[in-house]
Amino acid sequence: MKNDTGRFAPSTTGPAHPGTLLSALLCWLDARSREGRVVLRLEDLDPDRSQTRYAHALARDLDWLGLDFDAVEHQTATGERHTAALDRLADAGRLYPCRCSRRDLRRDATRAVDGGVRYPGTCRERPLPSAGWRATSDALRVALPDEPVIVEDEGGEPLGHDPLREMGDPVVRRRDGSIAYHLASVVDDAAIGVTRVVRGRDLAGSTTTQVALQRLLGLPEPRYRHHLLLLEPRGNKLAKLHGSIALDELRAHFDATSLCGELARAAGLRETPTPTTPTELLEDFRWDRVGTADRTMRWTGGRLTLDPEDG
Repeated sequence: MKNDTGRFAPSTTGPAHPGTLLSALLCWLDARSREGRVVLRLEDLDPDRSQTRYAHALARDLDWLGLDFDAVEHQTATGERHTAALDRLADAGRLYPCRCSRRDLRRDATRAVDGGVRYPGTCRERPLPSAGWRATSDALRVALPDEPVIVEDEGGEPLGHDPLREMGDPVVRRRDGSIAYHLASVVDDAAIGVTRVVRGRDLAGSTTTQVALQRLLGLPEPRYRHHLLLLEPRGNKLAKLHGSIALDELRAHFDATSLCGELARAAGLRETPTPTTPTELLEDFRWDRVGTADRTMRWTGGRLTLDPEDG
């Protein structure tokens, strides 16, 4: 609806690939079909992997595809919001320092519902320094309530579970001083008035942790919809880390309308990869026309091909 705001929030740790573009397209179609706003948020907080050149390239590539945004935001420019949230969590007695290394977690951990490692609560009883959270160089975690969090996903993805028991207390500030994903995401969503979060189902497992943080901070809760993924042939999600085809190479073989047609076919919005634009797809966009099964995408000899739907 006209008061709705969506956001597309890619990390700036590598070039765009088909999975990036599919998620951007679906987020944009959702917002524009509701006559709402859509914001491009460049998640550039990772000091080890984020690069300015990737941020510039992502904005350029989304524009090339035909996606327009009402605002563009860099998370590195929103640090005051994040530190204010840490102050509120500390005042509520919810922050604690954590000395556990990745090796410690791998040794003691069980698998979490989001595919990561469940934190067992080793440091949960450690207090903050008397001078406050700024006085420690340890990672900071939030002590979550021990209670189930029920969230309705518009696409039917099962989201409800107890984030403390199934995932453990999340890191909200890393040892290197950077703000961690969960906290930055919910704080920035609230600040820009996000009412709808449309993203890939690989992030569904993190939703209840984010909702728990929203509730602790008194932030509004957006509606969530998690969509199908594009997979690479080994079954992993198409991603920068798995060597997926970068957009620079795709642009050597496709113009924007042809690639948009390929994405529309992958999403189930078109039966064949007929050249189209996001604006043309908007004319008859409905979520009940979007496929729910993940699709395997292959890049062979300058051609994108899709395997039959993966159950």
